[in-house]
Amino acid sequence: MNTPATLPVIQLKSDRTPGHPWVWSAQVHKPEGRLPPGSVVEVVDAKGRFVGRGFWNGHARIALRILSNRDDETIDADWIARRIGVAVQLRRDWLQLDGASDAWRVVHSEGDGLSGLIVDRYADILVVEYFAAGMWKFREAIHAALLAHFPDARLYWFAENHVQKQESFDCRSPEPPQPVEVHEHGLAFHAAPGLGHKTGFFADQRDNRRRFAELAKGRRVLDLCCNAGGFAVHAMAVGAQSAIGVDMDAGILEIARANAAANHLDIAFEQADIFDWVRAAVARGESYDAVILDPAKLTRDRNRVMDALKKYFAMNRMVLDVIPPGGLLLTCSCTGLVSEADFLEMLRRVSLNAGREIQILYVRGAGPDHPVRADVPESRYLKAVFCKVL
Repeated sequence: MNTPATLPVIQLKSDRTPGHPWVWSAQVHKPEGRLPPGSVVEVVDAKGRFVGRGFWNGHARIALRILSNRDDETIDADWIARRIGVAVQLRRDWLQLDGASDAWRVVHSEGDGLSGLIVDRYADILVVEYFAAGMWKFREAIHAALLAHFPDARLYWFAENHVQKQESFDCRSPEPPQPVEVHEHGLAFHAAPGLGHKTGFFADQRDNRRRFAELAKGRRVLDLCCNAGGFAVHAMAVGAQSAIGVDMDAGILEIARANAAANHLDIAFEQADIFDWVRAAVARGESYDAVILDPAKLTRDRNRVMDALKKYFAMNRMVLDVIPPGGLLLTCSCTGLVSEADFLEMLRRVSLNAGREIQILYVRGAGPDHPVRADVPESRYLKAVFCKVL
């Protein structure tokens, strides 16, 4: 890679230091010559003062991803390896995640100073997701660094089609590995990388699954948008009275059933639209005193945030019809563009509309293996609100 002395220079239009590692195309002067997407560049402000080094992509909305603001750091394979080493040390030495699970996030993009890269561990499989052309260019260094820390690991890598189009790179993925068994707080689960469900398993909800299970002892559990059934499995293992999971995806429900069987638990999983299912449950006079509502991301478009909030309102208003007074609701949003404040305001409006009091017990996010940079609030994408419904 280039040394700092020979790096192309990108100049900002402002003389203020960016308050965010992402710099939009409208905030920079375009270079005179064409730079390939993902080029490592030096960034200076409008007065020519050093700002940092990072990835340039003139084709993307995020024109610059600033990786370092230190003028003595070179963005190269060794730098990548060091940052990955720091990320692994956080999980293993500080958080001691190996004692709780063999499914955890190894690298959390901006949260670990590696913008455009996510790595998840599922037993002996490492799933690498690329979001930036610059990280894709460093793929050999990334894979080598990961194997240095996980020498027996199998690697599977991918990038979503819309990301490849936006960032102008071509990611050729290997054949997806077979589902692998992982363990979380003593329970067994099947992780299925390559099936289109995030990177294979929702490790971000690990601590929330355990807390919900503790609160759901002796209760009738309804797991809506249940995916692989993690909440229902945890709840039944700890002592819920019964559990039903509902999801539209027939494929993921097969994995959910396998998860229940692996833990010798009797859980019903049904394929249905959650609105249709809940309406039918209300017509049958059914109620559930511990409900999880954990839908998939509703939008990636800042212009559609209000539409997403309307959908969250409709879903949360609906589930109140099957929760008796004194029931538990865990309602979640993994839509990063929906702020915590807006999500809580949505719940306030649901409460008013339903004439039901909603007591908020906890507002939690992803586990600490998903660290959040103070200057990148978007990386705190998960909201998990534990409520008592009166």
